[in-house]
Amino acid sequence: MYDLSCFKAYDIRGEVPTQLNTELAYQIGRAFASEFSPHAIVVGHDIRLESEALRDALCQGLTDSGVEVWQLGLCGTEEVYFATSHYASDGGIMITASHNPKGHNGMKMVGVGSKPISGDSGLKAIARRIQQQDFCAKSTVPAVIVQKNDKHAYIQKLLSYVDLPSLRPFKIVVNAGNGAAGPTFDALAKYLPFDWILLQHQPDGHFPNGVPNPMLVANRQTTAEAVRAHQADFAVAWDGDFDRCFLFDEQGAFIEGYYLVGLLAQTLLQTHHGATIVYDPRLTWNTIEQVEQAGGVAVQSKTGHAFIKEKMRQIDALYAGEMSAHHYFKDFFYCDSGMIPWLLIAQLMSQSGKTLRQLIHEREQAYPCSGELNYPVHNSVAIIAAIQAFYAKEQPIEDRTDGLGLEFANWRMNIRTSNTEPLLRLNIESRGDAQWVADKVREVEAIIHAHG
Repeated sequence: MYDLSCFKAYDIRGEVPTQLNTELAYQIGRAFASEFSPHAIVVGHDIRLESEALRDALCQGLTDSGVEVWQLGLCGTEEVYFATSHYASDGGIMITASHNPKGHNGMKMVGVGSKPISGDSGLKAIARRIQQQDFCAKSTVPAVIVQKNDKHAYIQKLLSYVDLPSLRPFKIVVNAGNGAAGPTFDALAKYLPFDWILLQHQPDGHFPNGVPNPMLVANRQTTAEAVRAHQADFAVAWDGDFDRCFLFDEQGAFIEGYYLVGLLAQTLLQTHHGATIVYDPRLTWNTIEQVEQAGGVAVQSKTGHAFIKEKMRQIDALYAGEMSAHHYFKDFFYCDSGMIPWLLIAQLMSQSGKTLRQLIHEREQAYPCSGELNYPVHNSVAIIAAIQAFYAKEQPIEDRTDGLGLEFANWRMNIRTSNTEPLLRLNIESRGDAQWVADKVREVEAIIHAHG
C-alpha cells in the first residue's frame, strides 16, 4: 500500500521523500499512461532540488508504458500548458510545488487541450490505479524522450498580448526569487523596450533568499526597496513556477492581487464588450463593480485553478482572476499565466499615461481589504462553525461556494481551508472603511484563537 496523501483536490503536492519520492513518481507515470492511454506527453520541471530526479522517474514510468515524452526542461507551469496545446500533445505534467516550503514538491497535470486534471477528472483514478497496481502492460520497446527546449513560440504568444510600438521605456524591477522565471524572462525581455533591475535572478533550488512566495510579507521588502532605490516605475515578482505574478507600484507599495483582477478585467473588456469574467469568492465586491462598469458579466467560481478553468470553459469566459494572483486567459487555452498580466499592465500604463498607483488607488479606497490571512489550525470545521454561529444573529447573506462567505451591509468575509496546505485562510473587505476591516479581522481572529 502506498501513502497517497500527496494527492490533493487539484494537484499532487507533498514532502519529499516521505509523501512524494521517485518510486511513487514512477508509479504515477505508469498510472497516468494506463488511465489516459496517451501517445505523447509534455513534461517540465521547476528549480527545486528534487525536481529532476522526480522528472526522470515519472518519465521512466511513462516511457515504460509506451508513452513518448516531450521534455521542456526547466520552465514555468504555464509553459507546460502552452506546449501541451501548441504541440497538440495528449497531456502535460509539470513537476513543481509552486510556493510550498523547501523540501516539498509535486505535479500539476493537464489533458488534451490543456484541460486540468483534478480529483474528479483523473487524479483519484490515478491514485486508485497505484493502490490496486492496475497498470497497462509494459511496452516491449520503451518510448523515446524528445527534448523541446525552444521557447520561441511561447514567447511570441506572450508578445501577442501587447502592442509593442505603444510601450513606453519604463524602468522595471523584476524579482524571480531564484525560481524558474529567470531564463524565461531573459528570452522575453530582449523584445521589450524596458530598463530592467534584476533581483534574485539566477535559478537556485537551495533558495538562498527564501522560498519564492511574494504572498509572504517578509519576502516583499527587497523588491520594494529596489523600486525606491532605483526610482523604478513598478516591479514584478514571481513565485517558484511563475504561474502567479505580484506587482509593486512606483512607491514600492505591494499591490493586492484582488485589485489587479478588476483592472485587468476592465482592460480586456474594452475590446470585448459584454464578455464574461470569472472571479473567486474570497474578495468580490470590487471585481463585480469594475466588471459591470465595463459592460461585462461577472460570474463566481470556486477557488482553485481546476475549478476556475472548468467554469471558464463552461461559459466561454474571456478572463478569470483570483485574488491570490492567478490570472487566466481564454486565448491562452483558459490557463493561468504569470507573464501576461504584467505585460498588460505595462501596456495600460503606457497608453493611459497613468502610474500604477493612480490606476489602483481609487479602488483600494473604495473597497479596502485585509489581504489573505493564514492560520495554522487542526480543527478548521469547528472554527468555521463557530464563526457562522457568532454572526448568525446579524442574518448575513451566506455563501457556501467555497468555505464560508458572509455578507453584511458594509463588510463581507470569506474563510476557507486551504486545498494545498494545513491552513485556514481569511479574507475581509469593506465598503470604504479600512478601520472597519481591521476591527473585523481582530473580531474573527478572537474566535479562531478561542477555538483553535
